[in-house]
Amino acid sequence: MSHRNAPLTPTGRLRLARCVVDDGWPLRRAAERFQVSHTTAARWASRYRQLGEAGMHDRSSRPHHSPRRTPAAVEARVLHLRREHRIGPLRLAARTGIAASTAHRILVRHGLPALAATDRATGEPVRRYERSRPGELIHIDVKKLGRIPDGGGHKVLGRAAGSLNKDRRSGTGYAYLHTALDDHTRLAYTEDLPDETAATCAGFLRRATAWFARQGVIVERVLTDNAWAYTKNTWRQTCRDLGISPRWTRPWRPQTNGKVERFHRTLLDEWAYIRPYTSDTERQAAFPDWLDWYNYHRPHTGIGGHPPASRVTNLSEQHT
Repeated sequence: MSHRNAPLTPTGRLRLARCVVDDGWPLRRAAERFQVSHTTAARWASRYRQLGEAGMHDRSSRPHHSPRRTPAAVEARVLHLRREHRIGPLRLAARTGIAASTAHRILVRHGLPALAATDRATGEPVRRYERSRPGELIHIDVKKLGRIPDGGGHKVLGRAAGSLNKDRRSGTGYAYLHTALDDHTRLAYTEDLPDETAATCAGFLRRATAWFARQGVIVERVLTDNAWAYTKNTWRQTCRDLGISPRWTRPWRPQTNGKVERFHRTLLDEWAYIRPYTSDTERQAAFPDWLDWYNYHRPHTGIGGHPPASRVTNLSEQHT
């Protein structure tokens, strides 16, 4: 493929060569006509004489011989270590005595993906999926988050003083952040609840379903892990009452529910731990604005840099 500033495409090279070889034009006249140098015109005319039209395409710049290429035995060891231990170029380089950049080139040459794009358990490339319409599948999960004592925790007061303040003041314990996230749009609904019992989870599902309905999204299926609350009759009956089909992930496969897991990581990075809070009340007060920003304004890399609400085609109200 020609670079963007190339004066001649394969078609232009063929026209130049035919002018010289077939029509008898002098090289300098052809070079002036096609706005190239005399040597360029001579090169394409020569290739046309030797190879015909096939010679008008770019040749590979790779050398015929690479005497300094990494030995095959070293390459084989790099590939074996990668598949056996699933480690990256830096650690591969330390084990094989080559440069990290060399280890990286070996992996690329053999078509091995980056570790971030592979399954940790199997080492196989991650197979990504996405439902075709809003509401077709809702991911649900709970994130357990330590509460902040009044006056601040260790991020504000330091480790020792924060632990002492935690013992003296109220506000300790855990927040249970229940999240429902739409697979297609990534639209999210989260509540801070006191526990993760079956009754609490069922009540959350009812409110989440109503919230999604107000956004114009009708929930068809829910996907959860195999936590105790999601396997009880309370959960199953609530799903039946709402006309929702329950689904569960395979045991020990959290990747199946990875979209809501990734949302919780974003939630921690961009809200819970973004700055030191002096109380749990202060942190909770900041959450509604963050969630609104996430749903309606934040560019989401998983959907082409658009906010989740942009994928809800029948959204009744557009946020500004």
